[in-house]
Amino acid sequence: MSSGKILVAQGGGPTAVINQSMVGVVLEARRFANVTKVYGALHGVRGIVNQDFLDLTQETTANLELVAATPSSALGSTRDKPDAAYCAKIFESLRAHQIEHFFYIGGNDSSDTVRIVSLEAQKHGYPLRCIHIPKTIDNDLVGNDHTPGFPSAARFVAQAFAGANLDNASLPGVYVGVVMGRHAGFLTAAAALGRKFPDDGPHLIYLPERTFVLENFLADVKAMYDKHGRCVVAVSEGIHDASGEAIATLLAAEVERDAHGNVQLSGTGALADLLCDEIKSKLGIKRVRGDTFGYLQRSFSGCVSDVDQREAREVGEKAVQFAMWGERDGSVAIKRSGDYAVDYELVALESVAGKTRVMEDELISASGTDVTPAFIRYLKPLLGAGMPDAHRLRAARVKKIGA
Repeated sequence: MSSGKILVAQGGGPTAVINQSMVGVVLEARRFANVTKVYGALHGVRGIVNQDFLDLTQETTANLELVAATPSSALGSTRDKPDAAYCAKIFESLRAHQIEHFFYIGGNDSSDTVRIVSLEAQKHGYPLRCIHIPKTIDNDLVGNDHTPGFPSAARFVAQAFAGANLDNASLPGVYVGVVMGRHAGFLTAAAALGRKFPDDGPHLIYLPERTFVLENFLADVKAMYDKHGRCVVAVSEGIHDASGEAIATLLAAEVERDAHGNVQLSGTGALADLLCDEIKSKLGIKRVRGDTFGYLQRSFSGCVSDVDQREAREVGEKAVQFAMWGERDGSVAIKRSGDYAVDYELVALESVAGKTRVMEDELISASGTDVTPAFIRYLKPLLGAGMPDAHRLRAARVKKIGA
């Protein structure tokens, strides 16, 4: 006999809209008569292994809607990267609680976890439907036009650079803003959407899809500074040299590494400071400032995209529909059509799991230091309504007396 129990969990970095997906799962699941319990795992897969569950079955719809509109992961998250043995423990916990539908909201690693758990269930002949729900501000999930969480983070980046540009125009100098993105430059590229006038910054954009050469960088900055009397630069934290070595590693005397052995690129101001030091020492420009956006762009509540909120809710709802009416496991994917509309498909887990999408060549300028009009067209509808605007004085200069 069916238990009618489902479980939803959130993994990886939080976003401004990940709770929309979680609530989408809960509310849609409660519409089905065969669902008896809706559980939420605290802190992702770690909570599943430890059997730390919340019973969301009788949570009020009103409160769920309030939580849905709140950034960050309401259930808590984890950076645990499960291997086969870890996934076997996940499966055993799910089986012990007679969970029959498993929904995991996350990025590349999360999709791979769902794939392995799905295989484990098949190996044991256990009836477990496993669905991965996309989420990542990096926008690097294969098979998706874009990923929930990215549009809101991109909106933040665009607005932040618009503000940095206005500041820099008032007090000219060089400004360097470092944005998240270890392998994919989508989020850094979003800085281009902050421009309005031809001389607006960012004047230079550096992405991990292109090799970073320090000497070329300094020459580019000097050229823009000479042309405009100032220079605004957007830099991805993942920029690297021809060998693939992170620039942050090459310039730093000491580097910090995360639990997986990766160079710690987020949450430190190292790269911005190091690049600013190079500009000051090599170019002799005195007013040079740098910022690291770090975690600010992930769950900032002041500029969430309405498009992102809607689609994040829908991927949660579609996950439940695919699980209840379909006959296979998979990952929900967003597909674009027309100008602008989306549809949702269930794609094979192995086509997404553990893979990384990077910016396509047609979205990056020939110089490698800017984006193309195709990228602007791609991103603009995702940012949502009500983007702030900037204006300039148009008055004529007064003629000097005695000059």
